[in-house]
Amino acid sequence: MYSSMGLELGLSVVVGFLIGSWLDDWLDTKPWLLLVFGVSGIIAGYRSIFRLVKRVQADSEQEHDSHSST
Repeated sequence: MYSSMGLELGLSVVVGFLIGSWLDDWLDTKPWLLLVFGVSGIIAGYRSIFRLVKRVQADSEQEHDSHSST
């Protein structure tokens, strides 16, 4: 689970920049769509990391509560 965090962030950023670059070439809007999709990829990557951290915290609290109640 932890090892996927960096990969997920990196792939989100790369995919965002690739899509933006491709759309810029296709629509001749350089560099606007590259910037928009690049920033969107960065936001998506950090959002997924935030959700993963929240899930790990919830699992940790659940495990702690189950050990303290027995």
